[in-house]
Amino acid sequence: QVQLVESGGGLVQAGGSLRLSCAASGSIFYINTMGWYRQAPGKQRGLVATITSGGRTNYADSVKGRFTISRDKAKNTWNLQMNNLEAEDTAVYYCNAVEGARWYWGRGTQVTVSS
Repeated sequence: QVQLVESGGGLVQAGGSLRLSCAASGSIFYINTMGWYRQAPGKQRGLVATITSGGRTNYADSVKGRFTISRDKAKNTWNLQMNNLEAEDTAVYYCNAVEGARWYWGRGTQVTVSS
């Protein structure tokens, strides 16, 4: 089992920045992909960004150039730096880890961007 805990959400004005962090614990050795997803009210949960154990990154088109995902192997954490935030980025952000066919989720952290 893998446990994930997010931190760093909050309220920010449009154009501002926030940094989300995900701390992983438990059986983390076999995690091969780490990432962030988000869900806005009335919408399905969707990809924001992922990073593999080898460091390869992938981003949703809507956040490319504004968000950066990174990983701290020593601390078993991964982060999402969000710059130039827009009202459309308002959502609950979920930390995600993939271990083979198993997907793990955090409880989510609210990000609200005021315009």
